[in-house]
Amino acid sequence: MISFNYENDFELQNEDQIATWISAVILSENKKEGDINYIFCDDEYLLNLNEQYLDHDTLTDIISFDYSVGNELHGDIFISIERVRDNAQDFDVTFEEELKRVLVHGVLHYCGYKDKSEDDEQLMRNKENEKIKMFHVEHND
Repeated sequence: MISFNYENDFELQNEDQIATWISAVILSENKKEGDINYIFCDDEYLLNLNEQYLDHDTLTDIISFDYSVGNELHGDIFISIERVRDNAQDFDVTFEEELKRVLVHGVLHYCGYKDKSEDDEQLMRNKENEKIKMFHVEHND
């Protein structure tokens, strides 16, 4: 089950569509969906986690804690909305586009993709782009 939690005043407008998309991404990687919690927060909240658990004194847009068991994905994905907004401006994309990239990035880590080396980072970017194309909003006209 995919759930969304808020530690700030941000709120997704389309939780159901995002959850459906993330579920489809998981299936497309031949994985099983377990409990995945998205926690939306601010820079300070994420910086505290980064220092406390990863010993990094830097701002970041996402931290994911992977509790997956075999092929079943479980984890907590913390996302700084402030970072996503700043990065969207830096990368000259919409906030929504950057948010989708970060949302899928955490799940791709659970699927086994890394981003530490240049080659791994390129593969991660390609996978993000591929999975973002899977997102579509159904209109009930």
